[in-house]
Amino acid sequence: MDAILDFFGGQAVFFTVLVITILAIVAIAKTATVVPQQSAFIVESLGKYSKTLAAGFHILIPFIDRIAYKHSLKEQAVDIAEQVCITRDNVQVGIDGVLYLQVLDARRASYGITNYQFAISQLAQTTLRSEIGKIDLDRTFEERATINSNVVSELDKASEPWGVKVLRYEIKNINPPHDVLSAMEKQMRAEREKRAVVLGSEGERDANINQAEGEKQRVIKESEAAKQQQINEAQGEAEAILAVATATAEGLRRVADAVNAEGGRDAMQLRVAEDYVRQFGNLAKVANTLIVPANLSDVASMIALATKVFEHRGADPAPGS
Repeated sequence: MDAILDFFGGQAVFFTVLVITILAIVAIAKTATVVPQQSAFIVESLGKYSKTLAAGFHILIPFIDRIAYKHSLKEQAVDIAEQVCITRDNVQVGIDGVLYLQVLDARRASYGITNYQFAISQLAQTTLRSEIGKIDLDRTFEERATINSNVVSELDKASEPWGVKVLRYEIKNINPPHDVLSAMEKQMRAEREKRAVVLGSEGERDANINQAEGEKQRVIKESEAAKQQQINEAQGEAEAILAVATATAEGLRRVADAVNAEGGRDAMQLRVAEDYVRQFGNLAKVANTLIVPANLSDVASMIALATKVFEHRGADPAPGS
């Protein structure tokens, strides 16, 4: 009997020690907490906020303190599902995007709202619909940066009490209806054809301008060449006339010197008589009807007249004498 009591007594002690060991392990597990880097844990004591645990090792009070919320302080990317938005010109477009946010205050993110990611994504959709409704379809593709900036501004104002910072918002896709896409393709094709025609006409215009400019330059060069040619010809003719006049004057001077020399008078008279007879003979060959001077046979009077002319020129004083 004593042996049985000793056996059951030993079993009771064993189970007691086992229970105490298990309770100690559970207490240690609930007491020791390791918070990872870029994380924040919210601790509640008996259901009330107690403190925020940063990265590192922490000891909690067993059965009194508990970790109620765990937050990552890293930047988070939240996908915004595609939604139908109506532009100012009443065109329905499907738009989706991605939102980047970060928890700055873990306590407000825990108690300020139930699910901040869901709330911010819903607010992003409503804000995007409002922004798209302010502009036409064509401008939605051009004003992406403006739309993103306006959405971020509105979301940041709303999320500030929640301890969350909205960093940026990016529109991923804008999907107009198929009929609108077809019309836009036709418009773009027409614009490209228009630009091609305009470029072709501008090229032809430039070619015509260049050709006209070249023709103008050619005419100017030709006129300048003709002008220079006339100047050169005039200068040549002037020089030729001057040379002839100089040669004539020199010839006359030599003739006068020869007449004044010994025997020059007789030679001059003979030459005048010969020219008189020769020219009169040529006159008879050209015309059938002639008017003959009365003193035709008086050649001596013609020679005397020529002699008087030479004598009179010889008697004139030389220039500058």
